[in-house]
Amino acid sequence: MTKDKSSKEVAHSEPRQEVRPGNVTHGLSPFEEMDQLFERFFPRGWLQPFRREWPMRNDLITPFEVQMPRVDVIDRDEEVVVRAEIPGVDKKDLDVSVTENTVTINGHRSAEKEEDAGDYYRREISRGAFSRTVMLPREVDGEKAKVSFKEGTLELILPKVERSKRHKIKVE
Repeated sequence: MTKDKSSKEVAHSEPRQEVRPGNVTHGLSPFEEMDQLFERFFPRGWLQPFRREWPMRNDLITPFEVQMPRVDVIDRDEEVVVRAEIPGVDKKDLDVSVTENTVTINGHRSAEKEEDAGDYYRREISRGAFSRTVMLPREVDGEKAKVSFKEGTLELILPKVERSKRHKIKVE
């Protein structure tokens, strides 16, 4: 551009290239440019003939995730409470062990009889052995633990170990 052209002439001059939505790039982020590039090469719907419904996240859960009981650990003043969801398990199929800083829950869900008529369309109920170990926030006394199992919920009440208190000793 030369100095002799006024700003009015520059503003009213014809564009050098036709402006279309596909070739406007000012103000685009690199991500928007990449989106446009992909749209140009792979227009939306090109996979439509091969499309099927994608599984939900719950359908992708591994058997190990399904088998682990969900656990709440509550740190109270004098005790630690551990609650675990263990539906469909008999009390006799549970084994709980406590150390000073962990709780381990082992169990087994009995396999129910297979359906003879028809095919399974969906099968989500887990069967077989499971195990879960959780760390505790404080040391506990496992020998004084109280355990209850009601309606598929296991609850352990674990008294905290009394820490030795600091005493001042006068030097004579």
